[in-house]
Amino acid sequence: MSAKLPSHKLSLTVQYVTDAQHLPTRAQFRRWIKVALQQDVSLTLRIVDEAEGRELNKNYRSKDYATNVLTFVYDDADPTFGDASLLYGDVIICAPVVAREAAAQHKDMLAHYAHLTLHAALHLQGFEHETDADAARMEALESALMLKLRYPDPY
Repeated sequence: MSAKLPSHKLSLTVQYVTDAQHLPTRAQFRRWIKVALQQDVSLTLRIVDEAEGRELNKNYRSKDYATNVLTFVYDDADPTFGDASLLYGDVIICAPVVAREAAAQHKDMLAHYAHLTLHAALHLQGFEHETDADAARMEALESALMLKLRYPDPY
């Protein structure tokens, strides 16, 4: 008999600022993020249209196009205004980019949202894919988490 590991706390705000249809629910986003957590997190998840996605990518990454997901970690959060044990961050998902990618890659839309949400949650917690070794580790974890959620391996 295996003991259940304690789950990590998640404070989640979801903002829908897009005209896109057929978006995941707050409960779906919450489930996907929870499965990826390795620490307690306070997160704002914002689903945006192309104009806002492009503007944020341009301002913060100097890339003049909308990307599928952006992750911002606030490791300098003032503990007097919140719980010092929480990791704070924002995730921006650009709905039109996700829809185009899912169609082009012949992926189920919800599965693609789940994958990108897991990817962002891992970035928030310090996972990167700058080196081949880091990418392999992150992709293996994403694949395992997707299978745990009963979605196909995204790779």
